Amino acid sequence: MCGIFAYLNFHANKERRYILEVLFNGLRRLEYRGYDSAGIAIDNSSSSSSSPLVFRQAGNIESLVNSVNEEITNTDLNLDEVFYFHAGIAHTRWATHGEPAPRNSHPQSSGPGDDFLVVHNGVITNYEVLKETLVRHGFTFESDTDTEVIPKLAKFVFDKANEEGEQTVTFCEVVFEVMRHLEGAYALIFKSWHYPNELIACKLGSPLLLGVKELDEGKSNSHVFQDAHFLSKNDHPKEFFLSSDPHALVEHTKKVLVIEDGEVVNLKDGGVSILKFENERGRCNGLSRPASVERALSVLEMEVEQINKGKYDHYMQKEIHEQPESLTTTMRGRLIRGGSRKTKTVLLGGLKDHLKTIRRSRRIVFIGCGTSYNAALASRPILEELSGIPVSMEIASDLWDRQGPIYREDTAVFVSQSGETADTLLALDYARENGALCVGITNTVGSSIARKTHCGVHINAGAEIGVASTKAYTSQIVVMVMLALAIGSDSISCQKRREAIIDGLLDLPCKLSKLERKFASS
Repeated sequence: MCGIFAYLNFHANKERRYILEVLFNGLRRLEYRGYDSAGIAIDNSSSSSSSPLVFRQAGNIESLVNSVNEEITNTDLNLDEVFYFHAGIAHTRWATHGEPAPRNSHPQSSGPGDDFLVVHNGVITNYEVLKETLVRHGFTFESDTDTEVIPKLAKFVFDKANEEGEQTVTFCEVVFEVMRHLEGAYALIFKSWHYPNELIACKLGSPLLLGVKELDEGKSNSHVFQDAHFLSKNDHPKEFFLSSDPHALVEHTKKVLVIEDGEVVNLKDGGVSILKFENERGRCNGLSRPASVERALSVLEMEVEQINKGKYDHYMQKEIHEQPESLTTTMRGRLIRGGSRKTKTVLLGGLKDHLKTIRRSRRIVFIGCGTSYNAALASRPILEELSGIPVSMEIASDLWDRQGPIYREDTAVFVSQSGETADTLLALDYARENGALCVGITNTVGSSIARKTHCGVHINAGAEIGVASTKAYTSQIVVMVMLALAIGSDSISCQKRREAIIDGLLDLPCKLSKLERKFASS
């Protein structure tokens, strides 16, 4: 999965040096995703609309930094130049279409002059058809990527509108027309020198967040402002951040907006406009007058300390050692042993109003991908034992591809660490359409799965940055065991077994700590 990041400052004097560092640090926060190349685009000058500066490099982020520094030295680019407004975009790429090379790195361009630039996370499934069409209209392609069709399509739309003598086409209108032709999953950020100091972001099936930071010397705490003030157009100095991951936002601001599928976010004139792209099998409803959406900012529940490695060499190492604490947090307030050994209960607040419906289900279907699927697979025996309900397993992509049977009498449990897994979200939409009760088990408050399911449980394992899941995996299993305990809590015959499991779960963090100390001393 690629990482995307963008930074826009409004009515805030920022040196080019500072802007570059914000973009580079944003990419560094996304390094854990794995990547083989990176790139950025920044404004050439603060005084006029001109072609932006684009830097792309294969290898790690420091290779990109060194390449940019070398270019700055060779061209005498002024790092001290101050920008009152500036829009920059950045990207880390994991090669899927074409080898790791500068020409395949993002931002991808519309062609000579870089009229439109795009960074992309996802895959465009119909890019070959679009590419053939654009080639017939005289476009030349430089890369092997699926992404390159997007900025070229934007230029085609822009040029065609101008040729036809239409009223000045807006940036949003260009992007809407581009989206109308795209098939697949994507999170996109557009930059164009035709629309200076403006960025457009949109998404369908890939995660994307907006962060907003108010800069006001008279206020010591930016969080006192209301959401409307943050998003409305005004002259207050602001910084805007776009990212595919909250880890790149938390050091700048905790005021975030999780962008929904089909939303187009326009950062312009110090405000945020959110428009709804009604996409049904590639068709757009009301392109010229898109529906406006009112959204509220939320507070990112994450601390900078959570995304630092601390004394550990790697995130995975850190998260392995955090498991005693993460398991304790997962169970806190949910497993209650009480003052008497006879009082052992499970309380899952997010499910309490739906437990009767789950108990009446014909079957429980666990749906997930990768590690989350395996966590559900490990939990299936105990769920069947305690609930007495048949439990089946589905890999989300397979269920969606074959349109497997899901019924109104089913309870579908969607398991995802991020809550943004694209295949799992597609399967969730399918299950909802078929009338099943949908339960979410995620590690991310406010994620797409958390919002789209009827009910659910937050595993509360803390930020997991390591690609190979550790503490989220064990916390997922514990949550699913607690789910089994809650469903089977009305069965008298399993009471002793339930109490023994609760005792075992509560003792688990202590046993893990002892095991950790044993390995540390060996």
